[in-house]
Amino acid sequence: MTEEDFHRPVLNWFDQHGRKNLPWQKDISAYRVWVSEIMLQQTQVNTVIPYFERFIARFPDITQLATAPEDSVLHLWTGLGYYARARNLHKTAQVIHGEYNSQFPDNVEELTTLPGIGRSTAGAIASIAMGLRAPILDGNVKRVLCRFYAIDGWPGKASVQKTLWSYAERHTPVDRVKDYTQAIMDLGATVCTRSKPHCQECPLQTLCQAYRTNKVTLYPQPKPKQSLPVKSAHFLILRNEAGNILLEKRPPLGIWGSLWSLPQHEDSFELINTLTEMTGYEITDLEHYPYRRHTFSHFHLEMHPIYAKTKSPELRVVEPDRWRWHNHMESTEIGLAAPIKSLLDNVAC
Repeated sequence: MTEEDFHRPVLNWFDQHGRKNLPWQKDISAYRVWVSEIMLQQTQVNTVIPYFERFIARFPDITQLATAPEDSVLHLWTGLGYYARARNLHKTAQVIHGEYNSQFPDNVEELTTLPGIGRSTAGAIASIAMGLRAPILDGNVKRVLCRFYAIDGWPGKASVQKTLWSYAERHTPVDRVKDYTQAIMDLGATVCTRSKPHCQECPLQTLCQAYRTNKVTLYPQPKPKQSLPVKSAHFLILRNEAGNILLEKRPPLGIWGSLWSLPQHEDSFELINTLTEMTGYEITDLEHYPYRRHTFSHFHLEMHPIYAKTKSPELRVVEPDRWRWHNHMESTEIGLAAPIKSLLDNVAC
């Protein structure tokens, strides 16, 4: 089999069936491709579309993004999850604006030195926006290659990744690289799907090793299973006389990094006691609500809400940048963790 035996059918299929009207395929630029690729990591296209459109409307170019407050960026990311992506997006915008005169580097090697841009994202930017021959290896492409070559092992394993990159490099053409990059992603997203793949519609069907051996559903092989630990925390919904809720900004690293959240602690007594000592607030009318579970990639979190009141109208704390009173009924541009927003929507209002 030659390289053309692979990419030519894919391109022919794309010409007839590929997606060509996604928002980031219009007015193509390195900036728009980059934003879309970051959003599409771990997230479905249909979910990303409205987020992308709102984000571009608010930050139409790298300068607007670079000079925006971090809270404004995180606010528009609320609900997409994996918030480190948004923080890195903001950091990279600042680097490109400040060190590259708002122009993206024009090679994969330099692109991968920027926060949050890995080899596959760099390849997408370089190939789609710049027309450079650069392979990509997102989840959709991994699935196509794993099935086509019947590759054993979990795709996230280093040795399997190495094999997949070698095939991705081999099959990326010199001509029409922009179309091929979009085509191979589309093929995985719409035909070679995770469940119930449409093999009869696949341009690679006759050469696909998984199809020829009737083992399509066995590839890609899953990550070895391990049970997720369960953690528990109490979250204080403290309302003052003005009807505002006390929020605490989380540290830059870790879960919900740099987002606004509710004061929390594993022990409810320690939570109330510590906040009382720190602020001098008189916290009254405590009411415990049923817990709700939120699942992260590596653990389950059982959230135990505690509703309470205080007569203190203003903050009296040592770290004013860490705390704020929040009117949840107003449209304030702050980065608020989605589970916290949901909690406030259903409990505090």
